[in-house]
Amino acid sequence: MSSENQSPSALTRRALLRQTPLGAMALASLLDGETAAAKQRANPLAAKSPHFAPRARSVIHLHMVGAPSHLDLFDNKPTLKKLDRQKVPDRLIKGQRFAFLRGELRLLGSPYKFARHGQSGLEVSNLLPHLAKVADDIAMIKTLHTEEFNHAPAQLFMNTGFARFGRPGMGAWVVYGLGSVSEDLPAYVVMNTGSIAGAGNSLWGSGFLPSVYQGIEFRSSGDPVLFLSNPKGISSADRRRIVDSVNQLNQQQLDAVGDPEIATRISQYEMAFRMQSSVPDLMDISREPRHVLDMYGAKVGKPSFANNCLLARRLVEKGVRYVQLFDSGWDHHGNVFGSLPGKCRQIDRPIAALVQDLKQRGLLDDTLVVWGSEFGRTPMAQGVSNSGKKQSKAGRDHHKDAFCAWMAGGGVRGGATIGKTDELGYYPVEDPVHVNDFHATLLHLLGVDHERSTFKFQGRQYRLTDVGGKVIKKILA
Repeated sequence: MSSENQSPSALTRRALLRQTPLGAMALASLLDGETAAAKQRANPLAAKSPHFAPRARSVIHLHMVGAPSHLDLFDNKPTLKKLDRQKVPDRLIKGQRFAFLRGELRLLGSPYKFARHGQSGLEVSNLLPHLAKVADDIAMIKTLHTEEFNHAPAQLFMNTGFARFGRPGMGAWVVYGLGSVSEDLPAYVVMNTGSIAGAGNSLWGSGFLPSVYQGIEFRSSGDPVLFLSNPKGISSADRRRIVDSVNQLNQQQLDAVGDPEIATRISQYEMAFRMQSSVPDLMDISREPRHVLDMYGAKVGKPSFANNCLLARRLVEKGVRYVQLFDSGWDHHGNVFGSLPGKCRQIDRPIAALVQDLKQRGLLDDTLVVWGSEFGRTPMAQGVSNSGKKQSKAGRDHHKDAFCAWMAGGGVRGGATIGKTDELGYYPVEDPVHVNDFHATLLHLLGVDHERSTFKFQGRQYRLTDVGGKVIKKILA
């Protein structure tokens, strides 16, 4: 029966839309939207257009778990050094909460020498001589501040924009907004050195986003990804037949109910099969020239942060959108001056090499390198007597009100210094930068408007920057 002989109540929405030119245009738009939605269901990791022209294509995010002492690395405070072991002025700490500091507090100056480097004159301590050589590629933020002063909540806040579990990580938001540019590797890869951060894998989880956007942890020994190898007695052809059969069943269920988690399952089965050939080759750093291995301080067969930095370059070179490296061991409540030099030796060479290597390969222009932690360390000493004498080797407590982070490449103005803290390094006095501002800037460099990148969950729209965040204009090239 033709639509002309049907009663108005029997007409379909599409038939009604066809009756007028405007309706036909609306129908075309509707069909385009349905086609796009179908494509997204078929491949939820398909590359998506950014909101505006991006400066960066990929991100390498280096998170130092436990919080390095920025006052001994990047924020030189001669006055603090001069007042070493003196009583802290009450005005500075009145009404403040600390994780462990109690009673009368004493200041703790840094024993390390600071010098200006490069044409920009960026100040770096003598604990990071290799990083100092790439000073003009780095944009240093000295006034980053957070709302959390304990590790797990602060790690969550720094990585997900919220201090409690359940929100997507930065990498998940990036992949949700932009998709993947690699068909044979995950869009979001995570590698850990040492102990896992206190907040665990929620730091790279997908939260309320479909799980296809979560980070995939690559291991340093055995299969890089669990169950990547075929079981004994199963050939690659057998595996292909199994994957095809399972995905046919999954596709039928997806067509019936439209659950995005089924699309995730299909995508992950296919990705896992392709990764069987792509990942082992990628993770084999023995094929790198000797001078490259030496530049990073990487050693074949000996997992390390240096190896992970080299692997991060290899991953973005192959199109991975977001690579996140976590390095533990930075929580120096005691013996900070005994422990910090060793940790710096572990990361200094490989981080500098990563920036240099990306630059010489032409990858730094569209790769954003980010270095930071969950918070900083106090200018007050932990572990000294009221008289200022050592009870034990002094350390530094958690500090949320001002700490350092830096970015390089990907549209960042190398050599820039953003913000200034007071003479003791306690509070920002110029250009304070909230964690949400940091997130907004990272997304901006990738061509994503942080206010438009949203996901509806439990009745409202969520975003990485929650209800705040502004782009740090001074860091942009």
